[in-house]
Amino acid sequence: ELVRQGEALKRTEQMVDKMDQDLKTSQRHINSIKSVWGGLVNYFKAKPPESKPEQNGAPEYFANSRLKEAMMSSKEQESKYQESHPNLRKLDNSDNDFYKADLVSSVQTDAYPKNQQLRAYHQKIDTNLDEMSSGLSRLKSLALGLQTEIEEQDDMLDRLTKKVETLDVNIKNTDRKVRQL
Repeated sequence: ELVRQGEALKRTEQMVDKMDQDLKTSQRHINSIKSVWGGLVNYFKAKPPESKPEQNGAPEYFANSRLKEAMMSSKEQESKYQESHPNLRKLDNSDNDFYKADLVSSVQTDAYPKNQQLRAYHQKIDTNLDEMSSGLSRLKSLALGLQTEIEEQDDMLDRLTKKVETLDVNIKNTDRKVRQL
């Protein structure tokens, strides 16, 4: 969603820049119409550089690299996560078979069955903690990527706000000049 919003902001900024360029061109035309002197000044004044039309609309917006990396690593870990998540995986008895085999082997060797069971539970807890750590790491990288993207878009919004305010003032001035003609 943030990438889509970034694309929309980029297109909006390009449209505002185009409007500003069109407004400058219209100001030149108004000066030419207004007086002969304005026409002469415009004739000798350097023409503003024309921007080339974009190929297939606006250029593609690229999200920041931190967000891209976080999204890619998150997608890579998603299938692994779904396989290991108790509510998302298919229920099977392989875990129970592990405990049963572990208990049977411990009883046969006359070792301490409670110790083996305790060891199995500790291993299971460690595995779960590793999965939680991996998930939290993924969430952290996603959050940092989102933070960076939001900061960049905030800067873009500030720039866009200033451009729109300036454009609004220029449009009002141009409108006033056209009405005076």
